[in-house]
This record gives sequence, structure tokens and C-alpha cells, in this order.
Amino acid sequence: MTNADPVTERLAALTDWRSDTLRRVRALIHEALPGVQETVKWAKATSPGVPVWEHRGILCTGETYQRAVKLTFPRGASLPDPAGLFNASLDGGTRRAIDLPEGGPLDEVAFRELIQAAAAANERAQSTRKGGRREN
Repeated sequence: MTNADPVTERLAALTDWRSDTLRRVRALIHEALPGVQETVKWAKATSPGVPVWEHRGILCTGETYQRAVKLTFPRGASLPDPAGLFNASLDGGTRRAIDLPEGGPLDEVAFRELIQAAAAANERAQSTRKGGRREN
């Protein structure tokens, strides 16, 4: 057993382009939001789990598929996306996702802004819940 954190272990287990993509995304998330919490959730016997980045709630998840790395934002539908990063799960009521195929481009400035917007949305939602009002 290593002393590495679960996300580092999960990325090390991937031996192809998906690991590089998730490492790049991870670095951008940490640049956008120093101190962000990260973990691996939903691990089970048939799945090694999914990296998750959180700040007062989930910001995004980093799922890996054969042809894409999917970054899912649970509050994505309510986030500003002027650069048009969201390209998947567009019909969902609340969530949106970014599918990154092998070698696919990612506007790093816009992505960091999206992470910051997701953190701000989580903060607003948390303060609304603490104020006794229901979240819309």
C-alpha cells in the first residue's frame, strides 16, 4: 500500500492518455481554487471510483471512458459558460459536462473561471440552506 492520496493513486492506475488529461485538469483545478478538496468516490469491486473535486459541495467529477474523460458539473446548468466548454449532458436539468477526447483542446483560462464559478455557486447554495430558505 502506498502513502499517496486516492486521486494520485487513481491517476497512476490509468496508463494511457486519460491519465495525462486528468493530471492536467487536476492542476488547473488547483490553480483556480487552491485548497480544493479532492477524493475518489463511488469505488466498488467492479470500479476503481471517480476523482471528485469539492468546495462546499461537488465542483466536478472526472470520469474516464474509453474515448473521453468526462468532467461533470452537478450545478453546470446554472453556471456561466461564455467559452462554450460544456459539450455533453446539455439536456440535463441541473448538470452539464465537458467531454475531452484524446488530444482534445481545453481553454485553460475559461476552465479555471468555470471552476471558480462552480465554487461560488456552491457557496451561494450553502448560505441559502443555512439561512433556512430552500434552494431554487
